[in-house]
Amino acid sequence: MPVHLPEVDADPAAAFPEVNTMRAALAARDWAGVRQLLDPRDWAWRSLLVGAVEDVHGVDDFLRQVLARYPDDTVAAAMVATYLVDVGWKIRTAQRAQYVSREQFDQFHEHLRQAEQILIDVCARDPGNVLAWQVRLNTARGLELGQAEARRRYDRLARYAPHDRRSQSLLLQQLCPKWGGTWEVAFAFANERMFAAPEGAQNAVLLADAHFERFWSFDSDGERAAYVRDPRVLQDIWTAAQRSVLHPHFRHEPGWVSTRSVFAYWFGLTGQWAAAAAQFAALGHLGSEYPWSYLDGTATLDQFRIEAYAKGGPR
Repeated sequence: MPVHLPEVDADPAAAFPEVNTMRAALAARDWAGVRQLLDPRDWAWRSLLVGAVEDVHGVDDFLRQVLARYPDDTVAAAMVATYLVDVGWKIRTAQRAQYVSREQFDQFHEHLRQAEQILIDVCARDPGNVLAWQVRLNTARGLELGQAEARRRYDRLARYAPHDRRSQSLLLQQLCPKWGGTWEVAFAFANERMFAAPEGAQNAVLLADAHFERFWSFDSDGERAAYVRDPRVLQDIWTAAQRSVLHPHFRHEPGWVSTRSVFAYWFGLTGQWAAAAAQFAALGHLGSEYPWSYLDGTATLDQFRIEAYAKGGPR
């Protein structure tokens, strides 16, 4: 009997309606409303809400007007830089470097250099601005400033937000070989941050993410098949899940949808369909771009959901 599932909604606003409130404030050019949304919230929430800048047409002109009017507003400055970096990465695309044109690279680097100039000033005047340091982790990677500089920026950020999962995910990318790092360093960082964070926090997903990167670095299906059968890999995934999505203290805070999605993917990949079904049940109709964007998007997600419910649990 065919499995009928609700269509997945990957819009962050589906899980957090506050994102639509932010979009509306930006579209209305209501800076006071933007600050009222951001100021009382922690950095995880601010990162989520500031992500709305890429969804609002003409928002860069508005933010520059705000910055011209309030030149000391480091929030506005960080948002301008966020927009520049978002646009820059879209120009570059997620393709490997050999498939990105020289013109794309030039435009990409120009956007990142503009953002970096803004952020240097923000971090000098407001060194505890975690959002600004997050964006500088992105510019460090895109401008190829190297491992030491990226780690320096993360260490500065961690003084103010030692368990910020999004920041750690950004650095983990830098630590992978594709960006000049090593697997040894990447896995060491993931393990370190997993055990440093409180049990039930999302940080343990870093270890699953590191294995995700390692899995997709192999050139052949045979190598990937052997990897998912490795008992050490299976143990790592379970350890990470037990410290996060399977822990009673796990909370549905910003980032939780992609965190559960990563574990749903890993459980399905390793044939543990009951565990995958439990994660899909917790997600309901909610989805996320990552990790499915690496995997042919919604087609792979739908395939995993159908198989998980058919083999692993109730619908």
